[in-house]
Amino acid sequence: MSGHASTKGRRKVHEEEHVNHERWLVSYADMITVLMALFIVLFAISQVDQEKYIALRDSLSAGFQDTTTSNSILDGTAGNLDGTSSQENSTPASGTAGMVNADQGLGEQAADPTVAQTVESTPGIDPAVLAAAQAEAAHLEELRAQIEASLTSNGLGNAVRYRIDERGLTLGMVANDVFFAQGSADMTPAALRVLDVAAPLVVGLNEHISIEGHANIIPSSGRYATNWELSSDRATQVLRHLVEADGIPGPRIMAVGYGDTRPLVPGDSPDALAANRRVDIVILSSAPESVRALLPALTAKG
Repeated sequence: MSGHASTKGRRKVHEEEHVNHERWLVSYADMITVLMALFIVLFAISQVDQEKYIALRDSLSAGFQDTTTSNSILDGTAGNLDGTSSQENSTPASGTAGMVNADQGLGEQAADPTVAQTVESTPGIDPAVLAAAQAEAAHLEELRAQIEASLTSNGLGNAVRYRIDERGLTLGMVANDVFFAQGSADMTPAALRVLDVAAPLVVGLNEHISIEGHANIIPSSGRYATNWELSSDRATQVLRHLVEADGIPGPRIMAVGYGDTRPLVPGDSPDALAANRRVDIVILSSAPESVRALLPALTAKG
């Protein structure tokens, strides 16, 4: 009995758990590791390839060189936003630079050799990149000349405007005899003839082709809810004819509509309304970006 009583009266003793006072070190070490990884990433992305930067700076500087002075907008000198530039020196709207105005001739002017020489003599440009750019510029110029000669021999010499820029070669289907009626995506016989004459020179190329439809500022009505649908349908109709009738491979061609957001001739004059009902056929250069960046300067017009 006494043994039982002593057992019953005995208290259970719970051992106190050992407290790890250094557990915070684990979280601290994790935080330090994450911070170190962050700083490594920031350091890595902050490193600039100096040679490539200089080549890009010099090529852009040559492309935007002021023809009246030796100053460039990339050298920290006064640029076009100093409030002193006049309207007559303003650049054309986006997507239209390099094309002649509606009241001028529609042919292509010869490249200004002094501009090309400026690019060639600019220090810092990789000779291999410059050689590739010159070859690509010559290829696009030759293609333009072939298309222009073919159209001219078929009585369509003034039917297309040409532009070579960092995207490639653009054939602008704009003429006094418009290719599309107001509010319509149906091509006129002149438009069909231009496509059929130019297509044989394009079908064998490796470059991809972008068909870009445009509309003027008159709001669309009837069949099309907005000018977006109208311009997209114009581009689609040109694409379908080039693929279905002229044999251009479908995987190499695409269509896009820009509505009235990229006018060739600003305003609402009769010339502007006619000129902006258009489709641009862009033969996209397959050259690397560093090569294409030099094309506008190498093909600049006098």
